[in-house]
Amino acid sequence: MSDRSTANRSVTETGGVRRRILKGGLVALAAIPLTGLAGRFVAAAETAVVIPPPGLDSPPGGAGTLQTAVLAGGCFWGVQAVYQHTKGVTKALSGYAGGQKDSARYEMVGTGRTGHAESVSITYDPQQISYGKILQIYFSVAHNPTELNRQGPDFGTQYRSAIFYADDEQKRIASAYIAQLQQAHVFGSPIVTKLEPLSGFYPAEDYHQDFLVLHPSYPYIVFNDLPKLDNLKQVFPDYYRDTPVTVMASSKPSQ
Repeated sequence: MSDRSTANRSVTETGGVRRRILKGGLVALAAIPLTGLAGRFVAAAETAVVIPPPGLDSPPGGAGTLQTAVLAGGCFWGVQAVYQHTKGVTKALSGYAGGQKDSARYEMVGTGRTGHAESVSITYDPQQISYGKILQIYFSVAHNPTELNRQGPDFGTQYRSAIFYADDEQKRIASAYIAQLQQAHVFGSPIVTKLEPLSGFYPAEDYHQDFLVLHPSYPYIVFNDLPKLDNLKQVFPDYYRDTPVTVMASSKPSQ
């Protein structure tokens, strides 16, 4: 696993290029030619897997009753962006789940020893989109559920595929859907997505929020996450929206 805790250490072959982070924010990668990064990242830009909707789903909620789903699928930059562009989602917040509050900090989570997974808390209107549809998008375009403790160029338990269920209904729907997909042999390899009880969700640092919106030309984003938005638009055109719902982009300058 790469160490990204200081700016003076060299960028490594895998996760280091993705986030070379100073305590004060992002270190620009303008000096690194895109052509040099293309071969390193292009393999992680997965195509969408068209999968059936869940046979078991939640009923539409009451008017004005928002619900939340917490999902982990590798780097939270791309997962957040997918749901920011999903109709019915009112907020998508990058953060950490699966560990304790006092260690829910990027530099500590990056060691892979805190129990956290990079996650996204998705607040949505169940009258516009169901929990099952949220999961269908998750398995289809947001990440690859067959990669164990990694996604693309990033590896470690903090990049695991996990659904953090808030109640018995979410657990029941998610468990049934995974079994349905396994039985249908939708993927070439077994699904490794874990079901974990949601014990807490802790928002990530400000510089991680709205990352794709603020840094669309960042090399990791170009090769790993922009293809996810293209897949969302192609596979789920009825649920795709061009203008994302953002956390802080309106008040932060693009870098």
